[in-house]
Amino acid sequence: MPRSERSPLLLAGLLATAGVAHFATPRPFDATIPPGLPGTPRAWTYASGAAELALAAGLALPRTRKAAALATAAFFVGVFPANVKMAADWRHRPTPQKAAAFGRLPLQVPLVLWARGVARNAEGRS
Repeated sequence: MPRSERSPLLLAGLLATAGVAHFATPRPFDATIPPGLPGTPRAWTYASGAAELALAAGLALPRTRKAAALATAAFFVGVFPANVKMAADWRHRPTPQKAAAFGRLPLQVPLVLWARGVARNAEGRS
């Protein structure tokens, strides 16, 4: 299978895995929800998990891939504040945990670019 055909499925797999994790072990995700948001952290955890599962499904289907990929790029930008909160909260943890939390911040850039590339490659294929 060519890379351009694998890429959306790998991104879908990443999102599906993260989405399932939001439901299987919600507590760590609850802790990343910025306190200024309305509602409970658990509601946001479940909503973002459901969004990840929906995005994964959209990426897996060629007919919805472009729209889902663009929505995925926006989603990655939208969850950035949660990653910032996690890094701030973990700044006093042991070095490996702190490194993982801070390492997630620049990782958002290639994730956004990956989703945009999937959208670009999906053009004209629907």
